Amino acid sequence: MQIKHKTTGRVLLEVSGADLSGANLRDAYLTGADLSGAYLSGADLSGAGLAHADLTGADLRDAYLTGADLTGAYLRDADLRGADLSGAKFIVANVTVSIK
Repeated sequence: MQIKHKTTGRVLLEVSGADLSGANLRDAYLTGADLSGAYLSGADLSGAGLAHADLTGADLRDAYLTGADLTGAYLRDADLRGADLSGAKFIVANVTVSIK
C-alpha cells in the first residue's frame, strides 16, 4: 500500500502490504494522505493531522483519534467501532456510516 497525497498524488509513504494495526502515529502529519482501506485498528492517531485524508473503508476499530484533525476527511464506510473520538475535529468531514 502507498500513502499518497490526495491532491497531488505524490507518494508520501510506501507501506506495501503493511498492517498498521496498533501503530503509534500520534501527532503524525497525514494531511491529504490516501489511507483508503488501511488497517488501523488499535492505532494511536491522537492529535494526528488527517485533514482531507481519504479513510474510505479504513479499519479504525478501537483506534485512538483523540484531538485528531479530520477536517474534510473522507470516512465513507470506515469502521469506527470502539474508536475514541474525544475532541476530534470533524468540520465538513464526509462521513457515511452503515449500522450492522
